Amino acid sequence: MPPVSRSASQPELTALFASVHQHFLNVIMPLWQGPGWNADMALPYEALDAEHRPLPPQRYRAMACARQLYLFASLIGQVPGAEERAAALFRSLQRHFHDAEHGGWFYSVDAQGAPLDQRKDLYTHVFILFACAHYWDKVREPLVESVLNASLEVVAQRFATDDGLYEATLDRNWASLDSGPLQNPLMHLAEAFLATLSVREDLDVQQALVELCTAMHARFIDPQHGVLMEKPLGAVDNWFEPGHQFEWYFLLESSALLRNSTLHADLERAFAFTEQVGVDQQTGAVRAMLDFAAEGGVRDATQRIWAQAEYLRALTLRPDSEAVVLRQLQALQQRSLHAGGWYECRDEHGEVSRRDMPSTTPYHLATCYRGLVQYLG
Repeated sequence: MPPVSRSASQPELTALFASVHQHFLNVIMPLWQGPGWNADMALPYEALDAEHRPLPPQRYRAMACARQLYLFASLIGQVPGAEERAAALFRSLQRHFHDAEHGGWFYSVDAQGAPLDQRKDLYTHVFILFACAHYWDKVREPLVESVLNASLEVVAQRFATDDGLYEATLDRNWASLDSGPLQNPLMHLAEAFLATLSVREDLDVQQALVELCTAMHARFIDPQHGVLMEKPLGAVDNWFEPGHQFEWYFLLESSALLRNSTLHADLERAFAFTEQVGVDQQTGAVRAMLDFAAEGGVRDATQRIWAQAEYLRALTLRPDSEAVVLRQLQALQQRSLHAGGWYECRDEHGEVSRRDMPSTTPYHLATCYRGLVQYLG
């Protein structure tokens, strides 16, 4: 007999996910098709307030445009107008942010669309790569693949160092700013490499991904606890974010290429420890930042919705996880979602501390829900 899917064996979880996913499609997505969309600029506003009004624009970031490109590309065929919106966002990446003189993409433009922060930011470039990989998978347009290839080339030729890692920030003309490598953009680079490999064979990308994870293991893993620090080992004022630990775990565990890596082995061993120190056992809330220099003290106990989504997504790949997945999905629904959208942050006491809704957050919900779809089979 074929195995029974979780959707058949866990009707309560299936029903709850259906409700949460409908909230995403019927409440959250319309925010970015309507009030969150600046039609004149063909860009998403950076954030909406609790009444769905755009916050007065100070800037538009290429990273936010790319995250929304991923979002709408992932919903082509599911949400009316998604394909048209993805096409508009793809055009806007080039129109507003591409640096015709030096190559690559600016970090941001101002409210009128003029270049603002013109530095070259790895985080921005890897999200352009990530979004273009997913978008090209849906439309197979040569222009999209050419931007995908251009972003890969910029990352490899401009940001890469000789040790498997990458500079976090460079000047507009690619001059060094001595930023060094940072965990978060490198994690999203791994995610973008995986997205590329999911849509085409690419031996150069595969090799770069393996070398990146090898270097992350050597330079970022705290030897005592087996967790990934935000800066390289030995850096001043270092810290650990449980949400990123869970995000890395999902990427590594879900990849046949990376599942047997030494980096994966450390994160596997550290998973229970990360839950112990990083998750409130009563509420399921994920703490933002821990300071191991202060013997594991909580540096920032803010409870952010993206970290909740990443913990839930990671749990879908843990063994015998049905009960805790259900509990965490309930926590996400009850503590982070509401009839008008979502709460971005709660403070250490569980009180809502941020009511605006950034355009970048739905990316985390979309990837989390994609993981739950796979989990439920």
